[in-house]
Amino acid sequence: MNLELKETLLNEIEEFREIGHKFLNGELNKAQFKKASGKMCVYAHRDGKSFMVRLRTVSGVISVNTLEFIYGLAKKYNLKKIHFTTRQAVQPHGIGIDAACDILKEALEFGICSRGAGGDNPRNVAISPLSGVKTGEAFDIVPYAFAINDNFERQITTYHLPRKLKVAVANEINDESHVTAVDLGFLAVKEGEEDKFKVFIGGGLGRNPKVGVEVEGLIKPEDVVYHVEAMTSLFMAEGDYSNHGKARIRYIAERMGNEEFKNCYNKHLEETFKKFGNTLKINLREKNILKAGIKTSIKSFRLTEQKQDGLYSVYVKPIGGQFKTSNIEKILKVIKNMQDVELRLTMTEGFYVINLDGNEAKRVLDLTDSMSAKTRIEDSVSCIGVPTCQMGAMESQSLLNEILTYFKKEGMTEDILPRLAISGCQNSCTVHELMPIGFAGKIKRIDGDMQNTFELHVGGKLGIGKTKLGTHVGEILQARIPEYLMKIAKELKKENMEFEPWFSANQEKFQIITSSYLV
Repeated sequence: MNLELKETLLNEIEEFREIGHKFLNGELNKAQFKKASGKMCVYAHRDGKSFMVRLRTVSGVISVNTLEFIYGLAKKYNLKKIHFTTRQAVQPHGIGIDAACDILKEALEFGICSRGAGGDNPRNVAISPLSGVKTGEAFDIVPYAFAINDNFERQITTYHLPRKLKVAVANEINDESHVTAVDLGFLAVKEGEEDKFKVFIGGGLGRNPKVGVEVEGLIKPEDVVYHVEAMTSLFMAEGDYSNHGKARIRYIAERMGNEEFKNCYNKHLEETFKKFGNTLKINLREKNILKAGIKTSIKSFRLTEQKQDGLYSVYVKPIGGQFKTSNIEKILKVIKNMQDVELRLTMTEGFYVINLDGNEAKRVLDLTDSMSAKTRIEDSVSCIGVPTCQMGAMESQSLLNEILTYFKKEGMTEDILPRLAISGCQNSCTVHELMPIGFAGKIKRIDGDMQNTFELHVGGKLGIGKTKLGTHVGEILQARIPEYLMKIAKELKKENMEFEPWFSANQEKFQIITSSYLV
């Protein structure tokens, strides 16, 4: 970041501090404050007195030094925990406006720029968390995600987009970064021995979700920033600035139809190449990890063998993405002197510790055993929800804890149900539409009274060539969801089947069970 941009951003923070105090004094309402706070990525909690900050850790790549910095912030501002988001960022919650502004300044001085991590701006560039270390990946996509982020950052104070823009990059077909369901997605592939990207455009979740469409032909990785600029140009030219509810790229695709939309994209791409010449080309090389490996015979679903011989990654998933500050301290003490180790935040509110040799992996596994989910249902994704999020309709975190408590009470410890996705509203921060079982919070009038319910979505899938939206089955009272899921779990246990094949083969039985819980 150049000094001029840094100075501009520091001045913005102080201007925003004044806006924050006007909000607290009642001179601005929540809508007026949000308009100003979104671009700074500071959001007010429901109480109108406390706030959260979204620290844009670029693509969720966190060095040991960065983790030490985050820990220092948590200690300084007396935070008992931090939240790992579903877009590979870190969120301190429950702080005052001055603390929020001070954190932004301290982060900027450290090298973390959160400007534009919210509001009508390009969001954090999502990646497959094990990029660079995953066995079978086409190539390491981290440097390309960083180059896209750098391009966004250079222009971050000048964007005038209709709404937010989401870009994702994936290293293999499981599509952990959701390239098939965002505004602009890149999938790393091999064409012979040559590195290439497939391009997907026009996807998006939330209200009126849409799976992205694949652009014909493969592109050279060196040209990836041209494609980002082309989509940005298309968005500004064709996006709806008058209707905020329809101001997303997927509505442009819907209006035009897929073929016209792709033609429009290619037209903007051609114009982008003409406009920028060779100035946006990037020449990057995969980072070589030279650390000596040590094999281990340990078996754990949290342990992944890397493509680097004798090196491993350990997955850690705090329940609901809520990670205790005391646990950050414990992890730092263990990993800070380990060579080449770093954290990779996931889209599932967890993280990997990567580049561990076998002995180090055992130490990290043992240390984090009590900090991490042990089953897929404990690994469920839940947005922050009510009472924290202003957009939330329901308490998604509470629902997750109610489910886990009920399963423990009933003695159901088997790893039977798939990972759930629980969104507190229709905005789909947890991509509930793409999961086998997903919930979205909704207040519904039942017998004259407003009741806490969640929409049930089933049958969603995520993966290259497989991505599909789940079916909205209906609504279930929040209080009855744990019992409902237990009934499904018992059926799976009785028939010794995973949910997805069971659901496909037992539609009638599923309908019978589910219908008795719908309202």
